[in-house]
Amino acid sequence: MQAAMTFDELRRRANSLGLAVRGAFHPEPREFDQMLPALRVETMILLGFTGGEQWGVYRCSPEASDGLPHPLDRWSRRVIDALACELGAVGLYPHGTPPHLPFQRLALRGEPVHQSPIGLLIHPEWGLWHAYRGALAVPGRIELPAVAPSVHPCSGCAAKPCLSSCPVQAFRPGSFDVEVCVDHVLSAAGSDCRERGCRARRSCPVGASHRYGQNQARFHMSAFLRSVRG
Repeated sequence: MQAAMTFDELRRRANSLGLAVRGAFHPEPREFDQMLPALRVETMILLGFTGGEQWGVYRCSPEASDGLPHPLDRWSRRVIDALACELGAVGLYPHGTPPHLPFQRLALRGEPVHQSPIGLLIHPEWGLWHAYRGALAVPGRIELPAVAPSVHPCSGCAAKPCLSSCPVQAFRPGSFDVEVCVDHVLSAAGSDCRERGCRARRSCPVGASHRYGQNQARFHMSAFLRSVRG
């Protein structure tokens, strides 16, 4: 490592750049050798957003207003690559050029998240209002706090409004009909989801105080639509 940081120092540094540390774990020996053959990865740090806390930092960035494609992805890569350089680490992303990490699967090892009925990972504090923007593969062992055990936030929710509030019933237990969803959101009847974000996601009571504001929700819905229909 070029610069030694404790976990708390890393969290503070990431926060100063507009990112939250979203979990961390120590990989199994040689777990990432095939993905990163030139790097012995001893600590994996996941980075991202929690609610709307970091959104304002991104919105003030040059990428947010330059009119070029994929502004949030480009901002994420610039900021995470800078932090990786400080640590002698490698930045990894769920977008762009490979290698790509299976972020949802790895997140289960790094923080108390659970699979929700609509497929998104749900956090006991942030609910469905969080995201993973990238990760740091660190060639050194950073001492990490233990992941606190947590009860699945959905286990006591008998109503499951996330499954019943979608206007076109795109969500079923274990499945998501993306084409039905997109057809609705792009239609005149889909303006609520298009402008304020997915109604199924908004119906979840967990972490409701952390719901995205309208600008953030509209941005992510537009990105989702482009990813499906171009």
